[in-house]
Amino acid sequence: MVNKIKGKMQKPLPEFLKEYDLPIGLFPQDATNYELNEDTKLLTVYIASPCEVGYKDSSVLRFSTNVTGYLEKGKLTHVEGLKTKILIWTKVTEVSTEATKVHFAAGMNKTRNREAYEVVRDGVVVAKF
Repeated sequence: MVNKIKGKMQKPLPEFLKEYDLPIGLFPQDATNYELNEDTKLLTVYIASPCEVGYKDSSVLRFSTNVTGYLEKGKLTHVEGLKTKILIWTKVTEVSTEATKVHFAAGMNKTRNREAYEVVRDGVVVAKF
């Protein structure tokens, strides 16, 4: 079987996210490959198939097979390939952190406790992103 996941492994994704002050469990368990363009700081995270991840605060994120965004310390901006459910599925455009909070800009801003995203979880396969 051919591995369809792109990207290359530099260091484990949770460790990489921690260096940028982002929660280690922001992406699903099978999102192990990623690429960072050092010049533009464009991060691309590769996921085997579209999936949803439920977090311990009852929030749910939906991931496409590629999630991209511009990486800064404590922030991922111009995000593509990520949605959250507020009342309906809404495209997430930015993720940022502060001490105990994770902020999601998604049509409207949503702040959640960071602790819920500090455990790497399995994604549940969904039919479409």
